[in-house]
Amino acid sequence: MRFAVIEGNGIGPELVKATKEVIAATGLTVEWINVPVGDPAYEKYGHPLPQESVKQLKELKVILKGPLSVERGRGRTTCIHEDGSEHTYPSINNAIRRELKLFVAPRPIRGYPGISGKHADMDVVIMREITEGIYVGWEHQIGDCAAQAIKLATREAVERLTKYSFEYARKHNRKKVTCVHKANALSITDGFFLKCFLETASQYPDVPYDDNFVDATAFNLAKFPKKYDVIVTDNQYGDILSDLAGGLAGSLGIAPGANIGEEVAMFEATHGSAPDIAGKGICNPISLILSGAAMLAHVGQTGAAKRIEEGVRNVLTEASVLTPDLGGTATTAQIVSEIIRRMPA
Repeated sequence: MRFAVIEGNGIGPELVKATKEVIAATGLTVEWINVPVGDPAYEKYGHPLPQESVKQLKELKVILKGPLSVERGRGRTTCIHEDGSEHTYPSINNAIRRELKLFVAPRPIRGYPGISGKHADMDVVIMREITEGIYVGWEHQIGDCAAQAIKLATREAVERLTKYSFEYARKHNRKKVTCVHKANALSITDGFFLKCFLETASQYPDVPYDDNFVDATAFNLAKFPKKYDVIVTDNQYGDILSDLAGGLAGSLGIAPGANIGEEVAMFEATHGSAPDIAGKGICNPISLILSGAAMLAHVGQTGAAKRIEEGVRNVLTEASVLTPDLGGTATTAQIVSEIIRRMPA
């Protein structure tokens, strides 16, 4: 197997190293291909996401990505294509997803008895649309008195997202699909998102579905998480709700994530690069480790994926070896060793 690697910055390289170690412990032989994105790409090509790297990522098709962040207010990235066309994205992460034509970010978030308290039985999958919404990046400043952003929802994107979510629900025997929106306040954009969802959902009579306002969803996730199973929502709402759900489970450090397209799939931690703890050896690697397990399942290595997931569950349920974000004192290396030790044979 050959996987592309984007190491990221901050704690990114530490998380990638930890994930490689856990995957190696399953006995699988993997060739890891480092692809320059961010600072390494800028040093080599003068651009954080050059077309040389985009082409290589498309060829490799399956990507493990460490957290990648930039300074606030400086994240806009313009990609210039071989035909001379160019597109400006609101962030480097958004640019990677859209240059690779990824369209949905499934974020499965589960609770664990050892660390999640009353949310130990939470089991929700947030399907975040990642090409449109307010994160489409169409914004501008009006003199020194205002700034404006455009929110986009297209039938193609919503139908594609909804179909993927219902197919996922069928495949994984999920109980219900819920569309999350704010159509009472944004009656045109969110109203259209809901309309397209409902029309597509009607094609899946075997899967129950409903809809809910995003603010009510945030409340219910905190109070009654079992109310939800698969959540379908737009870019911004999905970003916020998946962080909320990760926090409710115990830490963003245990919430895996993926970005899926027709040709390419990228697997990443759902949190940021945490530069304040970079190099200290105390970051929680579980989010990317679980994302790595999802990557293995994506390429058909379900046995190895389940072994990793079970090792993580054993460690978190016992709750004796935990990193500082979970209230423990373990180092990154210690929790990696413990996950490997607790993986079933």
